[in-house]
Amino acid sequence: MASAELPEAVQPKKKGNVKFAFGCAILASMTSILLGYDIGVMSGASLYIQKDLKISDKKLEVLMGILNLFSLVGSFAAGRTSDWIGRRYTIVFAAVIFFAGAFLMGFAVNYGMLMFGRFVAGVGVGYALMIAPVYTAEVSPASARGFLTSFPEVFINFGILLGYVSNYAFSRLPLNLGWRVMLGIGAAPSVLLALMVLGMPESPRWLVMKGRLADAKAVLEKTSDTSEEAAERLADIKAAAGIPEDLDGDVVTVPKKGGGEEKRVWKELIFSPTPAMRRILLSGIGIHFFQQASGIDSVVLYSPRVFKSAGIVSENHLLGTTCAVGVTKTLFILVATFFLDRIGRRPLLLSSTGGMILSLIGLAAGLTVVGQHPDAKIPWAIGLSIASTLAYVAFFSIGLGPITWVYSSEIFPLQVRALGCALGVATNRVISSVISMTFLSLSNAITIGGSFFLYSGIAALAWVFFFTYLPETRGQTLENMSELFGAKDDTGSIADEPAKEKKKVEMAATN
Repeated sequence: MASAELPEAVQPKKKGNVKFAFGCAILASMTSILLGYDIGVMSGASLYIQKDLKISDKKLEVLMGILNLFSLVGSFAAGRTSDWIGRRYTIVFAAVIFFAGAFLMGFAVNYGMLMFGRFVAGVGVGYALMIAPVYTAEVSPASARGFLTSFPEVFINFGILLGYVSNYAFSRLPLNLGWRVMLGIGAAPSVLLALMVLGMPESPRWLVMKGRLADAKAVLEKTSDTSEEAAERLADIKAAAGIPEDLDGDVVTVPKKGGGEEKRVWKELIFSPTPAMRRILLSGIGIHFFQQASGIDSVVLYSPRVFKSAGIVSENHLLGTTCAVGVTKTLFILVATFFLDRIGRRPLLLSSTGGMILSLIGLAAGLTVVGQHPDAKIPWAIGLSIASTLAYVAFFSIGLGPITWVYSSEIFPLQVRALGCALGVATNRVISSVISMTFLSLSNAITIGGSFFLYSGIAALAWVFFFTYLPETRGQTLENMSELFGAKDDTGSIADEPAKEKKKVEMAATN
């Protein structure tokens, strides 16, 4: 019976296709190493930059966090660039820009030149943050999209670990040389990345938007579970791009939707969205907001200072303990990648945020006790602070860290995806810059313990938002995602999955 053949479309992926999609996701996601390395290396390099350039805490705060604001230029430009030249060449462009920025930072002779280098590197980071999840989501089949789209966060964590290791490895160099080597050596991976990415295929969804149906079909055949799924994905993408079902050929002319295409996209997403589109937008921006507002950059960027406040004095011990943070983040993000498509987004997100709340409370309590007894060592409070820090980054890495990028890259409809993802990245970077550029001042105002109590309250609000507002997206195709947020089907009623599955079975039975 034809209907008995239908389940083949949801069977586990064939090994050859798994390897090809896996390779594409790894290469695209490697751009995220650039941001991770900068975050990790600045946490230790800042100690030596402040001594060498003799800058104040305020200038140091700005130096640490300004890259996130600069990345806004890249994240917004990446949306238009990726729609113009394609996802693949945008990744190459991001790597080239970051190379220039790292080179400038490595040879900086004063604070002004260092800031200019961070501006250039920030633009490259903005490009990388926006394009890596988009490309990976567009090339991945639904059955493994969570696993593959979590790779950018995996490589951010790997980059952070490399930055911490770089701090430790070059900390014994002369003061005026060590931090420059730490920053400048970040240019090396970007060259290799740019060359490797040229071997990747282009996104099938971008190819369809340009009318290159034969090329899109070839990519889908290599990245889908079955040929039937490849055909179904192609049909869905054509429909989303506004190409009639009966219009076929190697290269076709994509029907124009009238003038002002860019204005139409802004109108659909921002100025006059449907209720479903509004919920998608708020979900995408909200998850990015809470990922950063819950304080992760304060822990990762300022971990040496946090551990110093907890009672660890030796610079070697500070950097060594900081490396433990990087190892913990990397290990737990790897664990998360294997559960995203098995357990689902919501369970991991809610359990992760709940664990972060408890860990932040523990860290705040430990630091408060240590701060109230500056002349005495309190082993249990020091131990609580260190354990809570490691627990916090572990809980962040199994849920909120990777799911933010997975979720925001998969929920936006095709025509507004580049803009939607750019807005999400922009929100992420703005909040990250606010957190990283105010942490030292906030700690001086309400104590370092009080700062983490504040972050725990924000994390509690995040849990409520996730629980009440975000639907589960596991196993859904990108083209069907809008229906989860209340978009109506062709008949005008809210689409439900059982009805859709029944319709698929009936169609298959008639073939």
